[in-house]
Amino acid sequence: MSYRVQLFIPCFVDQMYPHTGLNMARVLEKLGCDVSYNPQQTCCGQPAFNAGYWDDARAVAEKFLQDFDQEFYIVAPSGSCTGFVRNFYDKLFEQSAEKNKATKVRTYLYEFTEFLVDVLKVDDIGAVFPGKATYHDACGALRECGIKTQPRKLLNKVQGLELVEMAECETCCGFGGTFAVKYEPISIGMAQTKVQSALSTGAEYMITTDVSCMMHIQGYIEQNRLPMKTLHIADVLAEGLANT
Repeated sequence: MSYRVQLFIPCFVDQMYPHTGLNMARVLEKLGCDVSYNPQQTCCGQPAFNAGYWDDARAVAEKFLQDFDQEFYIVAPSGSCTGFVRNFYDKLFEQSAEKNKATKVRTYLYEFTEFLVDVLKVDDIGAVFPGKATYHDACGALRECGIKTQPRKLLNKVQGLELVEMAECETCCGFGGTFAVKYEPISIGMAQTKVQSALSTGAEYMITTDVSCMMHIQGYIEQNRLPMKTLHIADVLAEGLANT
């Protein structure tokens, strides 16, 4: 069965990690999905919402609802954006003409790994990625979407990859959007805890579902010249497709 998939590419991916969006598309196409991308799409509205500008967030969210066809799946390489739409669009549009659209979008918007495992029923795509890695449970994916086993199922089937759990896998990395700006010392301390936990496993890589976490953690790693690299799971899975 072929699935029609619309890509939602969040702000950080679009501006800083465009290859992650392209790699997600490669994986989905490899699995037989009919993939499309609307270049007019922008943001889901989460930054404005989190900063308290709900009217601005609503205007951006209205555009989000207009940019996607309600008859087909939307897949995003971000648990944070997916979680925001699922959990807060109802509140944003509580007394709006867009209420029905805002409710319906929750049923066809998926984070990348949960779409692969829960909808496509795939956990082995034939990926090959040699190395030792640990997995970071991003807050949006874990706490807002309930994503825990899906990324691990996929990574455990990657040929050549040794996946080891770290003690602080579910602990926040300290980014949290504006939290990292308003409470910088605390944010840095949380990144330190996360990275030290990962390093204690002997892993070379820390893999996650959200590039915002990656950016924050990688910044700490580079600032302190530590022997680790962060990766988005879409990049790991797509790298394994290079020779297939």
